[in-house]
Amino acid sequence: MASSTAKDHWSAEAYATSASFVHSAKITGKLLESLNPQPTDKILDIGCGDGKFTGNFLPAIGSVLGIDSSTSMIDSATKDYASPKAEFRVVDCRYLEKENSIVNGSWDKVISNAALHWILRDESTRMSTLRAIHGCLKPGGTYVFEMGGHGNVAEAKTALSYVLVKQGVPIERVREVNPWFFPSDAWMKAALEEVGFQVEKVELEYRPTKLTSEANGGLAGWIRLMGAQLLDVLPEEKREAAVQEVCDVLQDVVTRVEDGSQWLGYVRLRGIAKKAV
Repeated sequence: MASSTAKDHWSAEAYATSASFVHSAKITGKLLESLNPQPTDKILDIGCGDGKFTGNFLPAIGSVLGIDSSTSMIDSATKDYASPKAEFRVVDCRYLEKENSIVNGSWDKVISNAALHWILRDESTRMSTLRAIHGCLKPGGTYVFEMGGHGNVAEAKTALSYVLVKQGVPIERVREVNPWFFPSDAWMKAALEEVGFQVEKVELEYRPTKLTSEANGGLAGWIRLMGAQLLDVLPEEKREAAVQEVCDVLQDVVTRVEDGSQWLGYVRLRGIAKKAV
């Protein structure tokens, strides 16, 4: 996630075009089942994005606050989903502990979908963010999340790194601007326990995911959107050529010969943890 003073790499329109599958009920079914929404639930949605995932459980709960660092995404979520029981607010979740009106032990449940691998990328704020999530919950409250796990989109990450190095970007710089943190299940379990959670389940799932059609962004759209912070190290006039080279490198790896569809090797890390009573 970008900070409030950094460039906002997110566009609700581009996300809807090239990554709409991320928040679909079909893809997030297991996470929604773990959330087990109830009519009295007061829920905090961390990294809510454009609100489409929030919309999947909104009818079944009491109230929700969605927070995200992207003004573009929050504007979209507010436009489409705000109501007397749904509020959306710009918050840089790396510094969640500073939000006293949120980290107040009042939430029945905290949920996060496809956001923590951005938020936890900053090693200096990683544990304080998890500690703040624990502090948001009531005693007995539940934290449910899904994010990229170890090995997530490895082929795309490798191809992006290769193309940048080929363009003369030092590998150390590529690692520095890498926007993702994809932890193992063992790391996450230990981290959650360290901040005080009782971990009920943490699991990894290899889930190859079909990209949108080329007409709707496809692989190139995914690279432009998800890899924006990596591509930004190149001069603007070289970025589109880099996107096309990444697609060329990945062509045989991600394309299924039977129908030409393209798939990335998503690895999802899901968990359920409780705050002690």
